[in-house]
Amino acid sequence: MKNPYLYGYLPLFTIVLFSLTFGIFAVTESLELFRAIGVYGGMREFLSDIELRFVLLIVFALCFFMLFSALKLIGETIHELGMLFFSKDKAGETISVARGGYVIFFFGAFASVMGIQSIIVLVVILIATVFIYFIYIVYKMSHFMSFSGMIGLIFFEILMWSMLLTLVIYAIFKLYNGILASLPFAK
Repeated sequence: MKNPYLYGYLPLFTIVLFSLTFGIFAVTESLELFRAIGVYGGMREFLSDIELRFVLLIVFALCFFMLFSALKLIGETIHELGMLFFSKDKAGETISVARGGYVIFFFGAFASVMGIQSIIVLVVILIATVFIYFIYIVYKMSHFMSFSGMIGLIFFEILMWSMLLTLVIYAIFKLYNGILASLPFAK
């Protein structure tokens, strides 16, 4: 008998691993920044190097944990909303089929350990993992949906993520321009 909750812990471990790898990279970069601007010596008066690294790792890993958790929640909501609109599955079989894709994220999180020294490698591994997961889900969902339903689901998910990304980029640019406009030396 197969346990339906077998993969239930994988999303947590995946988020923790991705958070730690991105957090370790952020600690390294922030310490270099602190040295460059001259703050590192002052921080070392209160904390040892190990303590400083540990505190920064907790802060950065927690921030990335919240970011990845929010992205997972948003992603699952968008996917299930798309399934509501385009799937004819009334029994909920597609939800259990999608859980097998958690293994893809888990191995992607392990692969991110190799790229801990480069943000480009970390982001490429994350994007490649998401893309492979998306292809896997589309393939698995194709057994339960019509061709037009699959096309609708794919376009719905791409449209929703594009709108969300556009909104976030717009908000960042507005915030950045507002901060620049409020600086006294920028006038």
